[in-house]
Amino acid sequence: MYEKLKNDMVLAMKNKQKERLTVIRGIKASIDKEHIDKKKEINDELLIDVVSHQVKLLNDSIIEFEKGNRTDLVEKTKFELSILKEYLPEQLTLEEVEKIIDEIFEKTKPTSMKDMGKIMKEITPLIKGKFDMAEVSALIKNKLI
Repeated sequence: MYEKLKNDMVLAMKNKQKERLTVIRGIKASIDKEHIDKKKEINDELLIDVVSHQVKLLNDSIIEFEKGNRTDLVEKTKFELSILKEYLPEQLTLEEVEKIIDEIFEKTKPTSMKDMGKIMKEITPLIKGKFDMAEVSALIKNKLI
């Protein structure tokens, strides 16, 4: 994926796609920063972590821009979001996530909210980067109650 990112950056330069190039450079810079700061190996997992974090930030920004009636910034941010999503694995549907949660519940047999950590530990590797983890957490909490 990192190689695809670098190739896409070169293509964006050649095709003079300034906005796309800016977003891709931002992703690459964030990945390189994580690599240097936290001494993490550059791999698909790191790329997914970084891109997922940026997607979350952009989604939060869109909400704020909509509150401020800044449609120009909403459109720009949605464009950036569409580019970021190209580097994430195929997203799961709500039904698929609920099915995975049910399977984890059968496996771990939680009895109370105290088991939340155990459930999240099991489910995170299966879903991370493929669905919003905040929503997953909320689904699990509703099921535990």
